[in-house]
Amino acid sequence: MSHSYILTLSCPDRLGLVHAVSGFLLEHGGNVEEAAQYNDHATGLFFMRVQFACAPHDRASLQDQLARFAEPHQMRWSLHATDQPIKTVLLVSKEGHCLNDLLFRWKSGLLSVDIRAIISNHRDFYQLAASYNVPFHHLPVTPATKAQAEARQLEIIEAESAELVVLARYMQVLSDALCQRLTGRAINIHHSFLPSFKGAKPYAQAHDRGVKLIGATAHYVTPDLDEGPIIEQDVTRAEHTDTVEALTARGRDTESQVLARAVKWHSEHRVLLNGHKTVIFR
Repeated sequence: MSHSYILTLSCPDRLGLVHAVSGFLLEHGGNVEEAAQYNDHATGLFFMRVQFACAPHDRASLQDQLARFAEPHQMRWSLHATDQPIKTVLLVSKEGHCLNDLLFRWKSGLLSVDIRAIISNHRDFYQLAASYNVPFHHLPVTPATKAQAEARQLEIIEAESAELVVLARYMQVLSDALCQRLTGRAINIHHSFLPSFKGAKPYAQAHDRGVKLIGATAHYVTPDLDEGPIIEQDVTRAEHTDTVEALTARGRDTESQVLARAVKWHSEHRVLLNGHKTVIFR
């Protein structure tokens, strides 16, 4: 029997880093199954993702040894067991195409996530949640109750030990404080090819400009609205005959696919932050 892990790391670039990492794994009985690395010459940073198998031993001990190895290289690193899906909480408002798609992919074994709860400011999808046996939390949000609602959201997220929060068309702007608490573990889907058409009603904005392509963007949530590091984007063609409603309907398929890819890559620890950008090891 062996255990499989994923090691991700970033550090200042220097000669011999791949050799050093592979040598460390060999020294500790690790067999590399998949590896990818990237040198960002603009920032001088090195990024790496390694999946490896090794004989069962104390994970805490392995992490201690990794910490000692990483320190002189100034590495930021994380270690994940491949057999442990990421605990996830989904947030949604009144449009359920992304929610429905994620739930189906999860139950079909296509996403390495463990969906622990759904939070919504509307009741529309409580039956959908029940059909997947996922707890549904209805938390109405008004300007007067926003702070209390967010406090309760955070309670649920922490109670479920959620490592990932997905805004699956959740149409409330999170406060700066909540964005900070969820740094690096909250993904939003924006129904626009950012940085174009930020904010509300992007399909109406796109229609008004007569665009020939409409798109969707999955990105990490930051206090700067719709400006977080981008994980994935895609587009579909628009016709001059399209109404706003037709653009919206066509765009929903793109949104669902883009968000699913972003969640999949994040759950497989293929996304590393590089300042305001991301490195994706597909």
